[in-house]
Amino acid sequence: MTSWWTPRRTRADAAVVSANINRWLSHRTFHHSQFTDLRKLVAEKERKGLRISLCLPALNEEKTIGKEVVLFRSELMQRIPLLDEIAVIDSGSTDQTREVAAAFGADVYLSRDILPEQGERKGKGENLWKAIYQLKGDIIVYIDTDISNIRPHFVYGLVGPLLQSEETQYVKAFYDRPLRTSTGISATGGGRVTEILVRPLFSLYFPELAALIQPLSGEYAARRTALEQIPFPVGYGVETAHLLDIHQRWGLDALAQTDLGLRIHRNQSTAALGRMSFGILQTFFARLEQYGWIRSQAEFQDILRQFQNHDGVYEQLETAIREVERPPMISLPAYQQKFNRKP
Repeated sequence: MTSWWTPRRTRADAAVVSANINRWLSHRTFHHSQFTDLRKLVAEKERKGLRISLCLPALNEEKTIGKEVVLFRSELMQRIPLLDEIAVIDSGSTDQTREVAAAFGADVYLSRDILPEQGERKGKGENLWKAIYQLKGDIIVYIDTDISNIRPHFVYGLVGPLLQSEETQYVKAFYDRPLRTSTGISATGGGRVTEILVRPLFSLYFPELAALIQPLSGEYAARRTALEQIPFPVGYGVETAHLLDIHQRWGLDALAQTDLGLRIHRNQSTAALGRMSFGILQTFFARLEQYGWIRSQAEFQDILRQFQNHDGVYEQLETAIREVERPPMISLPAYQQKFNRKP
């Protein structure tokens, strides 16, 4: 087995990867403006007999959830019937998130009430995984609920490539991500974990995936037949795991990406990004081990150590982060029975 620290790629390999990336970028990268003919999208959906569900995973998002539900329901269900359902999967909000979403017409579910026999895990990935069981769509669209400049193209720009090509299984969003600071909004910034951690890791081990502009974006759409086949980390590693598993199982051409323009949302602190990176690293190295690319030399630690200055004294902060995973949904008897699916 190749030692994990020894590079084995040649210049010829690099040339092939570059060619593959350029080909993929020209055929699998879109702009939302290419899919503005919504009636055409609906006709294609109906011709193929597909249902499309929108999942809004939420935790304490009462300030933004209402706008998203109203916009998507009015524009993409009532005016143009592109969506067949809009559902909020809530992690246990302590504010009015569920009440606001329900008042504006969304179906609202508590994550812990879905597949209760499977128990409850904390994390966004838990909501995404349980949505596969709860929702009825052949295509499921996931949109974060903290976006302040939400627009209809956040949905139809992701659905378009799936309706256009049967080969495409999973569509990622990318966008400009202004960075909110105490002095306003910076024209550049955001995507810090992507550029500092994830893209370098992809470039080392899965160089074709470096073509994804925003691999950690919380907006994506996928076919049920793909989502049900892959495991879901419940925490920070879910987006990274999706890309790795889709790529390994179906290849680069199963992926696509759409430019959604500008996205303004709540930015996280550096300490929070450190916790995210710690979880992503756990998921990434677990995948390398599963694929047989590395041999684990020791059991990974699950305590992240950070420091803060308190009155001139640096205090150690310890945070336990363990990236547990849910199995492929297709492996659950309850899911097989509900959707008449076989593993």
